[in-house]
Order: sequence, then C-alpha cells, then structure tokens
Amino acid sequence: MTEPQAATDGERVFLRLGPPPEEPNQFVVDGAPQSYSPEVRARLEVDAKEIIGRYPNNRSALLPLLHLVQAEDSYLTPAGLEFCADQLGLTGAEVSAVASFYTMYRRRPTGEYLVGVCTNALCAIMGGDAIFETLVNHLGVRNDQTTPDGKITLQHIECNAACDYAPVVMVNWEFFDNQTPESARELVDSLQSGKPISPTRGAPLCAFRLTSRILAGLPDQRPDDGQGGAGAATLAGLKVAREHGMQAPPMPDVSGEGQ
Repeated sequence: MTEPQAATDGERVFLRLGPPPEEPNQFVVDGAPQSYSPEVRARLEVDAKEIIGRYPNNRSALLPLLHLVQAEDSYLTPAGLEFCADQLGLTGAEVSAVASFYTMYRRRPTGEYLVGVCTNALCAIMGGDAIFETLVNHLGVRNDQTTPDGKITLQHIECNAACDYAPVVMVNWEFFDNQTPESARELVDSLQSGKPISPTRGAPLCAFRLTSRILAGLPDQRPDDGQGGAGAATLAGLKVAREHGMQAPPMPDVSGEGQ
C-alpha cells in the first residue's frame, strides 16, 4: 500500500494506509491446518448442519460458521475457511472476503483469554491508552501477541459501544467497566492465575474457543450473574430529561393524510 506524503512547515509526514502492520494480510500462519481430519470434519458438520438449518438462505449462515471454525482453531485457518466454503457452496474467495471484513475473526492463534483494551477517542481520553501501555509492560507482549503461557492475547480495539463506562476493557467480549491501569493489571493477573475476576455485567467468563461456539449460536449454559439491563450511567440522560420535563419533538406527519 502506498504511503501518501504531505508537507507541513517543510517537514514530511508519512501516513500509512491499510491494516495495521502487525496484522497478517492473509489467513496463512505457519503451522495452520490446511484441512481437517475426517474425524474433526464429521464433528463440525453436525454443528454446521444445525446452524445452517436456521436460515432460509444457506449463505446467511456464513458468519456463525466462521465463529464455529474459529472455536476449533482459536483463529481462522485455511482449513476453517475451506470447511465453510464446502458447507455453503461458496468459493474460498467469497468466504475470505467476508471473514477479512470483521475484526472479531482472528487471523492468528489466540490465547485462552482475548483481552481487548478500547483505545478509541473517549476511552483513550479517560485512560485507555495508559491502560494499554500498562498491560504491554506488565505482560511483556505487544498488540495482538500472546503471553508465553498461552493464557492472554492482548489487543487494542475500537469502540465497544460502552462509552458511558469508559475506559472499558473486554475479555472474550465480556465487559469490565470503569477500568484503571491498576484494576486492569489485577484483571490480567487473575486470568493468569486461573481465578478470573467476574465481568462487571453479563455472564461469567469462559475460554475464547467456547466464546466463539456461543457466538456461532450454539447453546450457552452460563448464568447471567452480572449487572443485567441498563446501569445508572446509561440511564443518566433519561433521568435528567424526566426531571426537567424534556420530551422529544412530535414526529412529523409523513403519511399525507393531513393534506
């Protein structure tokens, strides 16, 4: 990818386009399976049949099938992409085009816990950048790398749609709200010790591969032990509006009946 140049007070500025330089450009990693054994394939086909049967158009099952094969390998591999293509009658290019669009599909092996630190605007301002830097130094890994014990893959991620609880850290897509560098360090220590801290809200943590199976639409047996529903920060604006008698303006008549 070319790198456009701009001049500012005589100084050249280089803007890198495209994916992050540390992100693999293809779904090919050393050691990745190229195909599944007959036993693995037969087991996956049972789950795939259940998933595909929910959709009137087989192609609509591609996203959950990608989660299914990610549960098998902890990331998307040539074997997984080939399996999805065969199940749905698609080409490898069609499957890869979809898989490469969504950031929840991993391109390299993932640890037991995917720890994502939001570094988008609000979380960064509230301390997300400091949290990420703390975890990099504490764990000894860079972005999208896994700790030597295979427990944690660290990743900085974009908005988690939880700005009212910024800064937010997610572990296998479960929320840990209002984090600080100290609390985030305690969190990863608990993951490595095998006694994970419970999420702020939602279901208890499970391993990344099981999370992927749940995202594929397969049964989730975990109880909801978390906060549940909208919290005080989410409802603060609504509370203020009610206290001041504020209401949204009426919807305009677009039916034409008033003419």
